[in-house]
Amino acid sequence: MTHPKLNLGMFFMPVHRPEKPWAQALAEDRQAILLAERHGYAEAWMGEHFSTKVEQVPSPLMFLASLIHETTHIRFGTGVINLGHRHPVVVAAEAAQFDQMSGGRLMLGLGPGGLMSDGELFGRPEMDQRVRAAMEAIDLIIKLWKTNAPFAFAGEFWQASLQDQIWPSHGVGELCKPLQRPHPPIAMAMVSPGGRTAETIAERDFIPMSANFVPADVVQAQWQSYSERRDALGREADRNIWRVCRNILITDSDSEAEDLLADPDGDFTFYFRYLRGLREMREIAAHTDITIPALNTMLNVQAAIDSCVIAGSADTVLAKLVALTDQIGAFGTLVAVGHDWDESDRWQRSIASLASDVRPALSQHMHAR
Repeated sequence: MTHPKLNLGMFFMPVHRPEKPWAQALAEDRQAILLAERHGYAEAWMGEHFSTKVEQVPSPLMFLASLIHETTHIRFGTGVINLGHRHPVVVAAEAAQFDQMSGGRLMLGLGPGGLMSDGELFGRPEMDQRVRAAMEAIDLIIKLWKTNAPFAFAGEFWQASLQDQIWPSHGVGELCKPLQRPHPPIAMAMVSPGGRTAETIAERDFIPMSANFVPADVVQAQWQSYSERRDALGREADRNIWRVCRNILITDSDSEAEDLLADPDGDFTFYFRYLRGLREMREIAAHTDITIPALNTMLNVQAAIDSCVIAGSADTVLAKLVALTDQIGAFGTLVAVGHDWDESDRWQRSIASLASDVRPALSQHMHAR
């Protein structure tokens, strides 16, 4: 296996304080991606959610399209388009158009949609149902990229037929196709420790992407499940395509990071309180007068910070990332999660420092192993 240099990426759920104005939050996410491009980051991923002010991008392709002509090399990923909610004909057409407009820079992250309020909003509150709808949608999307009318597709969740209203000599019946052939790379996120999702990614030659809000031992189990399935299929498990997402913040000193991590309403405590609270909203609603520190305790926020955050000086962050690599093995792209920017330039400096101070040494360590 060849060992190219370690790539860097950024992943935006996104995460913003709910009181922050929409336009300001969107502008900050754009600034972060433009900054990442200037510092040589290889890719930027943007999530999709409809019913939360914290994760406030309902159309990642629309957002990312605003950056095409202000960038030259960074690749754009959807993280993810929620196929439990979107008709696959629309996803296939919009993704193909984006790929054409961006000169083939699209990576298409797909998934069922994990936000429960979105599930209720679109009438599919059960995750199992959304998973089945997503897998059926992926089959249809790929089919639409490979064919023109006439065709007919009738599944459990989606139907698409174009057989009568066709005029081939004048282009009627021809669907938009992506620039990348046979299609843009498809990625799926792994949250649980392996299992069916990792196996599906292995079977379908998708990009494996390990989530940032699970501990390192879960990330290690995800790769094991993926690679075991690849071995069973007689295919290479190429670590160079593996994306590992982590919450990373490089500060001027370790004490600065320690203060931030100890803040009961700091960047990371807010993030994990929000993330964990999504699964406990009914219980939280019963505690109308609960304080922020008590809510953090109820949701065990500190445990999430301890297991999922890598913060400190550049030397400390490098040491922690080296330890992570020694535990899980090498990977092709380290994807840092974009958190809400405060009034200082702390996160801007961190984006730059990860590229200039940490990546070279971490890449060298990976290859030496």
